[in-house]
Amino acid sequence: MKHLVLALAAASAMNAQAGPVVDGPMPFKPIAASAYGRENDIDVATAPWVIPQGYVQSIVADEKRLDIYVGSDWTDMNTVNESGAQAGRYLYRTHEVRGTYPRVDGGSGGAVSVIDLQTGNARVLVARTAWDALDGIVWTPWRTLLVTEEIHSTRRTVPGAPKATSGLVYEIMLDPQDPMSAASLTVRPLLGALAHEGIEVDPAGNVYVIDEDRKGSLYKFVPARYGDLSRGQLYALRIRNGAKTGAAEWVALDMAQAQVSARVAAAAVDATPFCRPEDIERIEHTLYVALTCEDVDDPASTRGPGAILAVALGDEPAAHYVVAPGKNAPIEVKDRVTGFKNPDNLANGPDGKLWIVEDNAYSDIWVYDPRAEDANGDGYRDGVRLFASLKDKAAEGAGIYFGKDPHTLFVNLQHSGTGNDKTMAITRVP
Repeated sequence: MKHLVLALAAASAMNAQAGPVVDGPMPFKPIAASAYGRENDIDVATAPWVIPQGYVQSIVADEKRLDIYVGSDWTDMNTVNESGAQAGRYLYRTHEVRGTYPRVDGGSGGAVSVIDLQTGNARVLVARTAWDALDGIVWTPWRTLLVTEEIHSTRRTVPGAPKATSGLVYEIMLDPQDPMSAASLTVRPLLGALAHEGIEVDPAGNVYVIDEDRKGSLYKFVPARYGDLSRGQLYALRIRNGAKTGAAEWVALDMAQAQVSARVAAAAVDATPFCRPEDIERIEHTLYVALTCEDVDDPASTRGPGAILAVALGDEPAAHYVVAPGKNAPIEVKDRVTGFKNPDNLANGPDGKLWIVEDNAYSDIWVYDPRAEDANGDGYRDGVRLFASLKDKAAEGAGIYFGKDPHTLFVNLQHSGTGNDKTMAITRVP
C-alpha cells in the first residue's frame, strides 16, 4: 500500500505540472519540482528561489539595509500603497516577534517598517513594546494601514481595550506629507480579540478577519459609517446544517464579548470552525481563505495538509473548497515528491489568479486560476500550477503580494537559514 501511495502521489505531481504555459501578465511554464536537496546551492543567500525561465529575483531590503531586531528579524506580510499620487512606491511590512523581543534601538516589541522602492531607503514606521506577534497588514480604501496581532493569550493590557484576552487590530494613519511617517495609531477592539493574521477590506468598507486557531472562525466587521472602525457590528460565518461547505450566513456577535474574546462570542452562536485560517484575500466578490491544516475529506481533523476555501460574498454567502492536495493539487510526500501542503499567505494576481505560498520546508508558491475548467467534474478546477520553490529550507516564504507593477511579485523570507531575513522581488524579464 505504501508503494501505491507513493506512485499515486508522483502521478498527481506530474499531472499538476502538465499543461501549457500559464498565461497573463505573469506567464510562466511551471517549474518541474520543489527545491529538494538544493539548500546548499552557492547562491541560496542571494537567489533563494527556484523560478521559471524568463524571471529574475532581487533583494528589495534585508537586515543589512534595515536591522530592527537583536539577533533575529522576522519579516512577515506586506502591502504597497495603492492610491494617491505616489501609488506603488512605498512597501509596508509588519515584523512578527513575540513577547518583549529586543530591538537594536533599545526598545522592544513589534514594529511596522516602510521601504521606498524608488530610493531604497528603509526605516521603522511605528514600533510598540505592547505589540505582540504583529502579523497581518492591509491598505484600506480610505488610505490607512490596518495591522493585526497573531496572539492567542495576551501578556499585557492595551489602553483602549483593557479587557482583551487575545490579539487586536490597529489602524495607522500616515503623515499626508511623508508616507514614511505615521501621524496616528489607534486600537480597533471592535474587530475582535483574536489570534489575528489575515485581514481584508471590501469596497463597501467591511473588514474581514480570521482566528488563527485549529478551530478558528471567519469574521466580518460592518462599520456603522464607511471608513470609521470605532462603531459597527462584528459577525462570524456559520455554514448551514452544521457542515463546512455550502450555503452560509453571517451571524451577529455579542460585541461586549467580542472585545474580550471573539472566539468565545463565535462559539456562542455556533460559528463554523476551520483548521488554522491564516491569510485571506478578496478577488472581486469572493473571499479566499488559506486553511493551513484543513482536511477536506475529514472535517473533524486538525492535522490535515491544508486547503483553500472560497467564500462567496453578497446577499447569499456560500463556502466551498477550491484547492486541496489529492483533488486538483499533488499530494506531498515529505522530502520525496513535490506537493501542496500547509498553504499560508495569499495574493491577488494582476489578472485575478490566486497566488499561494506554503508554510512548509522548501516553501512553494502555487498559482490557482479560478476560471480554469473542471475536466473531471469533481468540483475542483484544474488550474493549479507550481511557480517557485524556496531553496532556503529553514526559511518560510511569507507576505506574498502584487503592487502596481503587474509583472513583479513581492515575497518575504523569514527565519532564513542564512541569518538574513529579506524581502524579495521576482520580476518578469521584458
